[in-house]
Amino acid sequence: MADAIKVLLVDDHQVVRRGLRTFLEVQDDIEVVGEAAEGAEGVARAEELRPDVVLMDVKMPGMDGIDALRRLRELDNPARVLIVTSFTEQRTVVPALRAGAAGYVYKDVDPDALAGAIRSVHAGHILLQPEVAGVLLSQEETNSGQGRGSSLTEREREVLGLIADGRSNREIARALVLSEKTVKTHVSNILMKLDLADRTQAALWAVRHGVTG
Repeated sequence: MADAIKVLLVDDHQVVRRGLRTFLEVQDDIEVVGEAAEGAEGVARAEELRPDVVLMDVKMPGMDGIDALRRLRELDNPARVLIVTSFTEQRTVVPALRAGAAGYVYKDVDPDALAGAIRSVHAGHILLQPEVAGVLLSQEETNSGQGRGSSLTEREREVLGLIADGRSNREIARALVLSEKTVKTHVSNILMKLDLADRTQAALWAVRHGVTG
């Protein structure tokens, strides 16, 4: 399984981890490389195992999922973190995404949809269930003004539209016939000009203001 997506499970409920492992281990392109029962252990295991994707719960004893996510970003760990939780409140959704989560799904998600979500975030996409996107859109409405968009160049607007479509840097580079390095520069400029923290906020800003790929 050399080309399989390496997944780390971080959840304080053993039965949840067991259920996730049982399902994921039948997927030809996904390999569960480890488990952790709380955030600090999850960070340590992620540093040790270098998974491609971490399935992270939010509420756990000790270090919770959001603090663990922040710690992974501080360590510059490349793993993409997919939040899998039963909590839907804005007070948990927004901090998790602000901390750098690549996606947010609920524990009652269809198993096949979860496998698809893992593949999607591994490919560099941002994955949000509709109601989660709605929470962020309502918040961004008060935090981001239309006027900031006027500072974007035409090329930056093209890149922003493709970010909103969930494209990775590699896919954007291919679509616009650019190098990935050039795309990364455009993304950095977009975030700076719009005063946004990450691609998730950029995608939501684009949807809110009608910028499409």
